[in-house]
Amino acid sequence: MTIHLAGDSTVAPTDGGATAGRPDLPLLGWGDELRRFTAEAVANRAVGGATTRSFRDEGHWDRIAAELRPGDTVVIQFGHNDQKEPVDLAAAGGYRDRLAVYTAETRAAGARPVLATSVERRLFDDEGALRYSHGPYPDAVRALSRELDVPVIDLNAFTRWLYTYLGEAGSAALFVHGAAAARGILVDAALANDNTHYTTAGAAAVARFVAERLDAIRGVGADLAPLGKWTLQP
Repeated sequence: MTIHLAGDSTVAPTDGGATAGRPDLPLLGWGDELRRFTAEAVANRAVGGATTRSFRDEGHWDRIAAELRPGDTVVIQFGHNDQKEPVDLAAAGGYRDRLAVYTAETRAAGARPVLATSVERRLFDDEGALRYSHGPYPDAVRALSRELDVPVIDLNAFTRWLYTYLGEAGSAALFVHGAAAARGILVDAALANDNTHYTTAGAAAVARFVAERLDAIRGVGADLAPLGKWTLQP
């Protein structure tokens, strides 16, 4: 079985360090790290700048469809770029409608669709509170999940928890600029202000959660006897 990934740059494969000019500071999406945490094959078709519309128009969805086999899983995460087209790709409009079509086509192929909300942008306000940067888009995915009875991986909620738990300073290490600063390495202004795209630490943290959530969706461990009786103390 194969896990296919459809999404934008926050899912997409590594740039190999080209953006920072250093192979030890790659910029990559969580999809590039998923292979570390699952025994299943992973086909990462995510591409930078993609919307729910451009992903099909540019032929990326066709490549997934051509490889899709019964029993496969397709994880679908868009939204970062759809929100830049608020008329044609409104959360409750074109965005939602295209996600619904991807879901239907995946099911028609005998595969399992899994929706994912967008990872949060790491944007803290002056008082140290994490801002909401995606407006209605994550909730549109949650609503569609309920409507179509399709599993959802709530990466928006998870990354909000993760950044808040680590704190403003600690969460910087998940991104290229934070990892570089910890090692005394200077990066250009674009990377210094990039709180959307991960380096390896951030991508791995999100990928590990995705792997656990996929196991939960498949019911991994449900056939095992609970261990509570062995751990209770008299």
